[in-house]
Amino acid sequence: MTVGRIAVVGASAAGLAAVEALRRGGWTGALTLIGDEPHLPYDRPPLSKQLLSGDWQADRLGLRTAGQLDTLDLDLRLGTRATALDTVTRTVTLADGQRLECAGVIVATGVRARTLPGLAGTAGIHTLRTLDDALGLQTWLSGASGAPRRLVVAGNGVLGCEAAAVARELGHEVTLVGRDPLPMGRLVGDGTGALLADAHERHGVRMLTGSLDGVKTADGHVTGVRLADGTALEADTVLLAIGSEPAVDWLRADAALDTSDGLRCDEYCAAAPGIYAAGDVARWYHPGHGRHLRIEHRMNATEQAMAAARNLLAELGATEDERRPFTPVPYFWSDQYGMKLQAYGVLAGADRAETVLLDKEQRQVAALYGRDGLATGVLAAGLPPRQIRGLRAVIATPGPWDEAHARLLAAVGGQ
Repeated sequence: MTVGRIAVVGASAAGLAAVEALRRGGWTGALTLIGDEPHLPYDRPPLSKQLLSGDWQADRLGLRTAGQLDTLDLDLRLGTRATALDTVTRTVTLADGQRLECAGVIVATGVRARTLPGLAGTAGIHTLRTLDDALGLQTWLSGASGAPRRLVVAGNGVLGCEAAAVARELGHEVTLVGRDPLPMGRLVGDGTGALLADAHERHGVRMLTGSLDGVKTADGHVTGVRLADGTALEADTVLLAIGSEPAVDWLRADAALDTSDGLRCDEYCAAAPGIYAAGDVARWYHPGHGRHLRIEHRMNATEQAMAAARNLLAELGATEDERRPFTPVPYFWSDQYGMKLQAYGVLAGADRAETVLLDKEQRQVAALYGRDGLATGVLAAGLPPRQIRGLRAVIATPGPWDEAHARLLAAVGGQ
């Protein structure tokens, strides 16, 4: 028997995994799941792929049905925003003024799409973070006339590249603008970035290097964009894929919390006694990498939420388990033009990257990433599942570069 309340703030994949893990771990007290969107928990990776292309409908994205959630006996607060957290009393304040006193709290509020000031209410400006965002852009892409139109995608990171690929395959004129010369270059490096650039060029995407300086409008609708170098681009609509910001505004009033680049946590995903975090918002200390990481990947959201829930229950004495550090091997994937990129480990922040081109026509590559003399991440495109799975072992823990490089070549048959 456990008493009191645990509140999980954030009702996406991480929040859902947390409440399920709490119940599975034996928490029988009150369990509140708070989400600022009105929707039941849904999956986000398909938003920029299957939903945007029209291959999937929104009802396919649900992670659980209402009936499945009922079995968790949740105090479910959808369409509700948390506005503050008092870490001393472990009290969550909601937008309607309600105050929830808790035995423990798990923060899983994720990130918000970054946008530009002064564009509120401008028709034709989109972001792509939520289900409603995706439905708005998908409606435009599938327009009733069926005639191709002009889309400018500002931002050539993962999200921008995936959306550009979908829009081009639907027949629209697409211009992809990014600060980095190569698509996803900041994350995947020059070798894989060049492969992606070739794929986008072959499919007719116009790529420009630059940053957005402003938008042109007429009668409240966007008509184009201006780049910092003076270039003007005509557009019927614009997708702002210029990054995201951790949703930590509601936490900043509590001086006990470090909210710089997400909610800082220790190796147990704890931000303060009884306060844990999981998913895109959590910046936790990864003992294996020896530094704090914040990872915006789907699999990490689920794994970290389960770890945070397990450690919170241990701290509360609800289980006989000891708290355990969260030390995952991060994984992410991206789909563009039928090409699947998959990566293990940590690519961001690498000071060294080496790409092995295995087959240019088949767009098969493998790449190794490292930092401070250690290999930290590996990426592959176009490889069969058996080889992909084998790459995880190459980078399960950061290790000497030369050793990891040799293991990578052995795994993919490269030279």
